[in-house]
Amino acid sequence: MKPMFIVSCPIDTYSGYGARSRDFVKALIELDKYNVKILPQRWGITPWGFIEDHPEWEFLTKYYLDSPQLPKQPEIWCQITVPNEFQPVGKFNIGLTAGIETTICHASWIEGLNRMDLNLVSSEHAKKVFQNAKFEKRDSRNNQIIDIIELKKPIEILFEGADIDVYKPISKEEIKFINLDEVKESFAYLFVGHWMQGNLGEDRKNVGLLVKAFYETFKNQPSPPSLILKTSATGASYMDRENILDRIRIIKNTVKANTLPNVYLLHGEFTDSEMNELYNHPKIKAMVSLTKGEGFGRPLLEFSLTKKPIITTNWSGHLDFLHKNFNILLGGELKNVDPSASVQDMILTESQWFNVNLIEVNNALTDLYKNYKNYIESGKKQAARSRNHFSYNQMKNLLDTTLINYLPIFPQEVQLKLPELKLL
Repeated sequence: MKPMFIVSCPIDTYSGYGARSRDFVKALIELDKYNVKILPQRWGITPWGFIEDHPEWEFLTKYYLDSPQLPKQPEIWCQITVPNEFQPVGKFNIGLTAGIETTICHASWIEGLNRMDLNLVSSEHAKKVFQNAKFEKRDSRNNQIIDIIELKKPIEILFEGADIDVYKPISKEEIKFINLDEVKESFAYLFVGHWMQGNLGEDRKNVGLLVKAFYETFKNQPSPPSLILKTSATGASYMDRENILDRIRIIKNTVKANTLPNVYLLHGEFTDSEMNELYNHPKIKAMVSLTKGEGFGRPLLEFSLTKKPIITTNWSGHLDFLHKNFNILLGGELKNVDPSASVQDMILTESQWFNVNLIEVNNALTDLYKNYKNYIESGKKQAARSRNHFSYNQMKNLLDTTLINYLPIFPQEVQLKLPELKLL
């Protein structure tokens, strides 16, 4: 009999954690070693209903628990969320998290990791932050140190593998759903990610600073490239779209120039195949991200499989798969999180993340635009690296190996068979 493996996760949400959950559970099912059950959870304010909108994932609903009440204590319990929410429920407990985008986590995160038997994170960056964390727990009465909070439980990296059957180079003729006719420029930079809270230059994905830097770099030029933002703040609503457009207008009005390059907004939810079409569209020449920190950086990996060049920052989780010789990795310095971008118990003002060098941003955007051919070969090499080392199937194999190494042998339930007794 297969051991019961219950996964509590935001599997039906439009979020990075939702995508991670779907891949993880799919891999477990395909390994065919466990009685997999899913306990769906929400993820913050991100929209619900991903599976209904994407029929290719409907098979997962067959594995939902009938009710939140567990049928029994599972042999294996896994939570996919932030570590301070980890709770041991099974005989063996696994915490899976994208980890941390800054240099310091909250002490409650380490306490959560220590409640589990095994912890899985997406990148070397996240693993190191957790391993290096150390906090003093003091008595409230006399301020004496009563304990040192540090990681005591195993932690391993399980990267977020890309589906190379979906994310791959395709021809112009294979692009059926993505129409960029309104983009008049033949050369466009693409950004993909949420525009999160924070003042200009302080939001985690650094979208505001990217828009500002793009305007400043290409202002007053006769034939500049364009920038396409595939972004949102909280969802795919009309109000969210207007909010993003307002943010772009405010930034645009701060740039003094006779002419400015065009910045376009793509808003709404796309399927994986539609995202691949977008990445492969002939007008999209490169991806750019001035991110301050990534637990992994999934869109960067997916885009890299198209063989097109990438400009991004030289710090945090995406460096696991983006090779320094094949990409434009921008320099900068670590800087404390601004209060406008902080999140209680998650993104702390006493922690740091990356502050990109704007001169390098300007030089990179300009040189790639003027000398695009010089970057084509590097893009091909990065695509090969991503395909050969960071695919979904390789993630599944790593998951299998990790579980083999850590899971105990669970006692098997057997039916009690009594001998037949003869009548006296």
